[in-house]
Amino acid sequence: MYNWSVDTKELKKDKKKYKIWRLEQLINFGLAKEKINLADLKKYWDLLSLDPNKKRYLSFLLWPQK
Repeated sequence: MYNWSVDTKELKKDKKKYKIWRLEQLINFGLAKEKINLADLKKYWDLLSLDPNKKRYLSFLLWPQK
């Protein structure tokens, strides 16, 4: 994934911030041929800054109601 607006070398110094940023980028702008690590997604779920409707839909897919 190429991102021209963020200095990823600098961001990678803080692993937690980088993981959160990367998950948001993959969800908001597409995966291409990449896959999202489900464990990371669940771990950082509460910290992700996503569109509320998109987050609600993903939540439904990840944790279906019984």
